[in-house]
Amino acid sequence: MAGVQQGAIGTGSPAKGTNATYTSPSTSHTLTTPLLSLPTTPSTSDRVAYLSSLLSATKDLQASINTFLTQKMDEDKAAAGKDVPGADVAEEENYGEEVVEGR
Repeated sequence: MAGVQQGAIGTGSPAKGTNATYTSPSTSHTLTTPLLSLPTTPSTSDRVAYLSSLLSATKDLQASINTFLTQKMDEDKAAAGKDVPGADVAEEENYGEEVVEGR
């Protein structure tokens, strides 16, 4: 993911949301989760509702990112000829780890 940005806050602003953009040499994809609007002079309850919305939007965005990246990983595996169910269990268990084989 190239970056995550929060949209503008305030009345009359363009659509507000939390965005993440995936960029690769061959494609670009943006995921967006909407946020509540925050009044110009927010009360405490407005702020609490906004922060609750932000937390929920962040969780939803993370779920969307995970789904999208899983789809991309499956597409890459299929393109590489690794489209065998269960063949990637060890790869997923060791994801992000340096695995030294043959010891």
